[in-house]
Amino acid sequence: MFHREIISELVAWSNKANRKPLVLRGARQVGKTTCVNLFSQSFEQYIYLNLELSEDSALFQQDYTVSEFLEALFFLKNKQKNQQKTLIFIDEIQAEPKAVAMLRYLYEQASEYYVIAAGSLLESVLDKKISFPVGRVEYLRLYPVSFKEFLYAMGEEQAVSLLEKIPCPAFAHDKLLKLFHKYTLIGGMPEIVQHYAEHRDLTSLSSLYKSLLVAYLDDVEKYANNEKHSRVIRHIIQTAFHFAGERIKMVGFGHSNYLSREISEAMQLLEKAFMLQRIYPTTATELPLLPDLKKSPRLQLLDTGLVNYFSGIQQEVFATKDLNVLYKGRITEHIVGQEIQAQSHLLLNKLCFWVRQKNQSNAEVDFVVQQGSKIIPIEVKSGATGRLRSLHQFVERTNHPFAVRLYAGQLVKEESKTIAGIEFQLLNLPYYLAGELDQYLEWFIES
Repeated sequence: MFHREIISELVAWSNKANRKPLVLRGARQVGKTTCVNLFSQSFEQYIYLNLELSEDSALFQQDYTVSEFLEALFFLKNKQKNQQKTLIFIDEIQAEPKAVAMLRYLYEQASEYYVIAAGSLLESVLDKKISFPVGRVEYLRLYPVSFKEFLYAMGEEQAVSLLEKIPCPAFAHDKLLKLFHKYTLIGGMPEIVQHYAEHRDLTSLSSLYKSLLVAYLDDVEKYANNEKHSRVIRHIIQTAFHFAGERIKMVGFGHSNYLSREISEAMQLLEKAFMLQRIYPTTATELPLLPDLKKSPRLQLLDTGLVNYFSGIQQEVFATKDLNVLYKGRITEHIVGQEIQAQSHLLLNKLCFWVRQKNQSNAEVDFVVQQGSKIIPIEVKSGATGRLRSLHQFVERTNHPFAVRLYAGQLVKEESKTIAGIEFQLLNLPYYLAGELDQYLEWFIES
């Protein structure tokens, strides 16, 4: 079973006293519908609506009152309209604007029912007549399968228990690193992970990767404003994999002749669809942690497995012993970013990296995260600690002595000094613990 943590979040939502309809968001094919179907097993009644089907969307086109809508819904789905614990799942809600408006009235007038909505919502980005009722719904986001969920799929429950143990025992290192290597290669798209778990055949995954890309490209026609817009979006989808982990410029992206505005508008749409993310830098070493939107962002794609396949480096990933030598370290940064982000299912969760740009010297730290009142620098490296020059520059400017390096080595806490002689505490974490970063930062700082 994938998305165990999301299922737990859904259970917590269902137990709230003042529960609101829940909008489940995430890219296509990350498992939204599967999650709700699994969650529905704890209910006495489950009503599923797919608004891409005319018979289901027609329910919302009749200008029913809430009471009339519920009467029709229970009648047509042959369910009992009483006080049983009933879950109503409205899938592909973006296909019918009136269904979005109905969420408000279900919250205000029929709160005894448990209501979840899901969909790519790409169309709603363009259609300003569609907007979710502010304060009447709440949101939860799905990411691709995490490393921990990948281990469950592989039948490695014992590895999961060791992964969750703080500190992770040294004897588990070699096996966990090897499994993380495999996860980095395959990625976290549920259909692909499930297929590999069943067949253990990497070559058979090719058609699945291709079918995912075709599905995303087919979606373009649904949400492009016009033919030119469609061409720009297709260009980005087809070329973005080659620039994963790089800092990018909008103008001429992907060796094109497109203008900055054209690329930026198309990327904004793809961000709304959760297919990619532009990670912006910050110059802050203390709170507030604010991204600088005027500086060049770094490109993060939906899934590292897709990046490996469509940028043509699967064989290199498979053959290497150190992930950080691939793509100048960008693949390792990409999978670490994917794991860090998947720790939080809140839509407000934003990745940042740190920069210091001066005439004589530039510095860049791969990620910075907030831990309590502190901004913690996270460097993804394979080299010796003495070469962490950008990390040292951050430490020399912040108000605490804590820093983290993610690498291929063992878990080690050490006392270190910057080039300028400032003492600080460095937590060296193996790559495979990136998804446990929150817990390790708490342990590190408290201890």
